[in-house]
Amino acid sequence: MVAGDATDPAFTTRVTAGADVVYFCLNAVNYARWADEFPPLQHAVLHGAAAAGARLVVLDNLYAYGPTHGRPLVETLQVRPTSAKAATRAAMTDELMHAHTTGKVEVAIGRASDYFGPGTTRSALGETVFGPALIGRTSQVMGDPDQPHSYSYTPDVAAALITLATQPGATGSVWHLPISETRTTRQVIDRVYELTGHRPKSFAAGATTLRLFGLVKPPMREYLHTLYQFTDPWVVDDTKYRTAFGDPTTPLDQALTATLQWYRDAASTTPDDRPSPIEREGTPR
Repeated sequence: MVAGDATDPAFTTRVTAGADVVYFCLNAVNYARWADEFPPLQHAVLHGAAAAGARLVVLDNLYAYGPTHGRPLVETLQVRPTSAKAATRAAMTDELMHAHTTGKVEVAIGRASDYFGPGTTRSALGETVFGPALIGRTSQVMGDPDQPHSYSYTPDVAAALITLATQPGATGSVWHLPISETRTTRQVIDRVYELTGHRPKSFAAGATTLRLFGLVKPPMREYLHTLYQFTDPWVVDDTKYRTAFGDPTTPLDQALTATLQWYRDAASTTPDDRPSPIEREGTPR
């Protein structure tokens, strides 16, 4: 680990020297200022990877597509951002692909959905679900929990990024990282509670609730920009990845069990002993 300013090309050039692969998994600190804070991170990391002659593997999200109105998310969907955050992500992808096509650096982009997994707390399927489930309290989610929603298991995300870093045919393309299976959010929550031995309890926040919460906690209003991901079906089509590289995913029950165990272990430790959370991109994640 090296501490430094990842928006500084001199720093990124120093810490990536000699690397074969550079993974860009950073996120802007202030979600409300993505358009200002996120691109400088990519500029500097891109510079460092190019200076090292390394392959750049980028962890992306699904914002750039905008609302799909229930259509499955496939890499060939037209990019139609409907918010400043989505437009920022789309522009960042354009920058990456331009760097690749002009020969500046080899780039592979992996897009994941909302995260869950050991250490993943600030996520749509994070501490507001697994924490309450362990003690039989009410979980909190957004949108319509009866819509199908793909969730990405963080160890599977990591494994897929490594594949993109090592396979010769992975560069110059966007890949939807593989999902074990897609269920409705309610089905996932119910299974989490079943694994804990508690009766499922959940509360779903819609647009009105988020606006009201935003009066007290302004960052909550930021979730309105992506609420469509939770009010409509949000199903990732990972056929392209599976066809090229196979199916490396963890069965959903196994993934949920491992995540619950991390929360149990975390609850029994002091805050200083807990593993650092992997923050969901697109929340104060």
